[in-house]
Formats: sequence, structure tokens, C-alpha cells
Amino acid sequence: MAIDRLAPILKDAIEARRGLLDAAHETAVRLFNGFTEGCPDLVVDLYGDTAVFHNYADPPEAGKHNIDIAWQAACEQLPWIRAGLVKERASRADARRRGRPLNDELLTSRVRENGLWYSIDLMLHQDCSLYLDTRNLRRWAKDFLGGTTVLNAFAYTGSLGVAALGGGASRVLHVDRTRRFLDLARTSYSLNRFPIHRRDFVCADFFGESAGLRRRRETFDCAFLDPPFFSLAPTGTVDQEKQSARLINKIRPLVNKGGSLIAVNNAVYVSGAAYMHALESLTSDGHVQILDLIPIPADFVGFLTTQTATPITDPTPFNHSTKIAVLRVL
Repeated sequence: MAIDRLAPILKDAIEARRGLLDAAHETAVRLFNGFTEGCPDLVVDLYGDTAVFHNYADPPEAGKHNIDIAWQAACEQLPWIRAGLVKERASRADARRRGRPLNDELLTSRVRENGLWYSIDLMLHQDCSLYLDTRNLRRWAKDFLGGTTVLNAFAYTGSLGVAALGGGASRVLHVDRTRRFLDLARTSYSLNRFPIHRRDFVCADFFGESAGLRRRRETFDCAFLDPPFFSLAPTGTVDQEKQSARLINKIRPLVNKGGSLIAVNNAVYVSGAAYMHALESLTSDGHVQILDLIPIPADFVGFLTTQTATPITDPTPFNHSTKIAVLRVL
């Protein structure tokens, strides 16, 4: 995209999100979704006072001018931004995918959302350690899971469990096979002064741990199932494009009768209709019921006033390729 076209597009996108920003500069939002707002090689996120530029150009060098103009536009419109980070999503080098700082300022290490603190490490992973598309799901967890026991499968950095505890959940069990991710979850607990119990942070493969939970007959009032798009492990495979129903059936026996199972599918090439068909196939045997669909925040999707392109696949009845359904286990 020509630089003279990108600058005004970025300005309009940032202005559309200004009402989501807080005076203390502690929140996290998506400032620009280039896939739907006019520049598919660029996405810009804001975490506190740090701007993160996701460069999708291949080769990454082709996106340098986009980054330069976006960094300038962000700093002009939000002059309190201190630090910048570029993630070259198409790079062959892991370090470049995790991020290259734009200046010598320290990257922010925590953000505040809906009254709760989340510890973040913006260079921990290709992503930024806190997914902005599941913000509404974290609000749902805080609003509806008071007094419940929760299983946070594929927990990553534990944000869904932190939200549940913030709403008064009696216990959250986090399961993830990467210890560094769980360490960040523990730090979020400390920021919110939640008690830390070692047994609630299990560094293990989901398939092996879920089998152990079934053997011990441990069940929960709610289970979050937000796995990666694709993953291979000795004990099982995650394939969100072809086997989403199978994964739901794997975790369903761990949810108490009448409890909630939150199924998240982030496969870009799975349409909303196809995912709903998979979910409805599970309801036909009377084991689950579809209660609700949780939308993705408008800043992540792109506003009606700023969108210029349609998604790769139609997400309807969802509003984004990250498709979130609340199921009741019967």
C-alpha cells in the first residue's frame, strides 16, 4: 500500500478506538486490523504504553515502510506511547517473530482490563501473551463464574482463569504443557493478590492430564477449551479445522451436569456455518446444548466505519473467525 494512503487510514482507525482508551494508559486494544481495514500486511495492537506492530509482509522487508508510517502515526495521535515492538510474522527466524524493539524504552509488563491485572510478556511468543480477541469472554467469565470450579485447558498464560477468579470462582485448574506460560499466569495471580496453590498450575499435555482427571473422577462446573489451531503431541492431536467436535467430546465428561463448556475455534478457513454445523452435531445426541455465542470486540474486528474488506471466510453467525460458543453440558 502507498504510504500516502496508509497514513489517513491509520488515523481514522485510531480515532475510532479512542473511546476505548483509559486515562491511565493501562488497557490493551487493537488499534488497527489491516486485514479488514485496508492493509493486510499490518496489524497494530496497543498494550498499555507500548505499540506492537505485526508485520505480515513476506518477505518482511517489504513491510518496512508500513511500520515506519504506522509508528509515526501512533506516536502523533497517542503521544504518551513510549515503546514500540515489531513482530515479523513471516520471518524464518524465531527471534524476529517474537519481536524486535523499535527503541530503548522498556516494554510494558502488565495491563488492566475490566478491573483486573494481567501480566504480559510481549516477546514471550509470536503473539503477545494476552489475546485481545477473547476480551469479551474474559468479561463473561468474571460476570458468570462466581462460586464455580473451573478447568482452563490449553491455559496458555491463564487469562481466562484469572478472569474467573476475579469474578469469585472457587477454584481454577490451569493445564498447559509450557511452564513459561504458566509462570506468567502465576504473576497475574500475584498482581491481583489471588492465593497461589501449586496444584492449580499443571504443566502437562492436555490429553494425558484429561485422562488422569477422568480416572480420578474430577469434574468442574465450567471448562474453557481454547486450543491452538493445530498441535501434535504423543498422546493426541489438536486440529481445529477438521476435528473440533472430537476435542469438545474429549473434555465434555469433565464438566458437571448443567455446567458450561466454552468452545473456541480460531481456524480462519472454518466458516461460521461449518463450525455451527459441528456444534449442532453434538447437540443431536442430547449431551450438550448451545446457550450463547460470544462476539469478538469491535476494535479487534474493525468498525463498520473503518472496514474496507470482508473476511476470508464468512463467520456468520459469529462476527469473526475466532468463534466462541457457550455450551451447557446435559
